[in-house]
Amino acid sequence: MRLDHELGPTVLPALQDRAGIYEIDPLQDSRWAEFVGRHPRASVFHTPSWLSALQWAYGYEPAVFSTSPPNEALRSGLVFCRLKSRLTGNRLVSLPFSDHCEPLVETKEELDTILLGLKSTVGRQWKYVEMRPIEQAPEGASGFAECHSYYWHYVDLSPGCEALFRGFHKDCVQRKIRRAERESLSYEVGNSEQLLKKFYRLLIITRRRYGLPPPPYFWFQQLSRAFGHNMQVRIASHNGAPVASIVTLKQGGTVVYKYGGSDVRFNRLGGMSLLFWQTILEAKQEGLSRLDLGRADLDNQGLIQFKEHWGARRVVLKYLKFPDRPDITHHSFSAPLLRTMVRAVPEWCLIAAGKFLYPHIG
Repeated sequence: MRLDHELGPTVLPALQDRAGIYEIDPLQDSRWAEFVGRHPRASVFHTPSWLSALQWAYGYEPAVFSTSPPNEALRSGLVFCRLKSRLTGNRLVSLPFSDHCEPLVETKEELDTILLGLKSTVGRQWKYVEMRPIEQAPEGASGFAECHSYYWHYVDLSPGCEALFRGFHKDCVQRKIRRAERESLSYEVGNSEQLLKKFYRLLIITRRRYGLPPPPYFWFQQLSRAFGHNMQVRIASHNGAPVASIVTLKQGGTVVYKYGGSDVRFNRLGGMSLLFWQTILEAKQEGLSRLDLGRADLDNQGLIQFKEHWGARRVVLKYLKFPDRPDITHHSFSAPLLRTMVRAVPEWCLIAAGKFLYPHIG
C-alpha cells in the first residue's frame, strides 16, 4: 500500500477556495508519526496508536489538517476525528475521549487559518467543531467559544524519588503507601488479557458506584492492540483478590494515567496509592519526566484533592466549540436521574448501555 504523502495530500472540497490547507490521513501518512515523535507539545492523544484505537473501537475517522505543502516534512497539524451519529449528530472533535489535544502549530495565525477553513464546513457537513487545547487556543474573534472547563493535573518527575515522596501529602499519600507495604499487597503489571479482565471487573464496580456505564471492554482490547507495551495494566491484590487497578499509556517522556478502578471495601489498605507510587518509580527508572493525571470536573473536589495530594500542578482546560450551541454529548448522560438509574440496573444492562452509548458521546 502506498502512503498518502506519496500520492500527495488531499485538499478538502469545502476548502478548495483556501489554498494551502491540506488534509492527510495520520494512520497512513508516515509524516504524522514522525512529526508527533519530535514535537515538544505532542501527547499520547496525538499518536497513531490512540487514533487507530478510536477507529478500530468506534469507527471514528481521524484526519489531520495542515498548512505544510505536499511532499515536505510536516511543520504543523491539527488532528480531529469525524464522529457520525444519528443520536448526537455529525461533528469534528479534537479529540474524542481525550483529556486534551494541543494544536501543533507554530503561530496563532496558522491556527486561525486552518480553523477558518474548517468553520466553512459547519452546517453543510458538521453540527460543530470542538477543540480541547491546553495553551494554543484561537483568537477570540475566531468564533470559537468556551463550552466546558476542567482542571488538568500533572506531576513533574524531574526531582529524585526521595524528594518526590517528601512532597506527597503525609496522611493521604505517604501513610497509605506505607500501609500498603505493611499489608503485603501483591503487585502485577503488564498488558495481558488476564490483567485486563481483572482491571475491567474493578472498573465496572467503580463506574456503578458513580452512576456511570463503563466503556466497552473492546475499547481496552483495542488500546492494548494499538499501544502494545506502552499500555500497562497495574493490579494491587489482597490475599489473591484484586482490590485496585489503573491503566497507563506512555508517549515520549510522559506516562498518562487514563483509567482506574477499586473495591472500596479495601481502600483502607492503600492499594491505589501503591499503584501510583509504583508507576512513578517505574517512570523514573525509564527516565520519564512527567506523570499526566488527566482532567477533573471543576466541582469534583475529591478527585482534585486526590491529585494535588501527589504534588500535582493544576492547569485550567477550556474546551472550545464553533458554533456555540447546546448539544447532546456525554455531559448530558451524567444527569443525576440517569446516574441513579445506572446504579440500580443489572450488570449486563450496565455493560450493554456502555456498548451502545460510548460510540455516540466521544
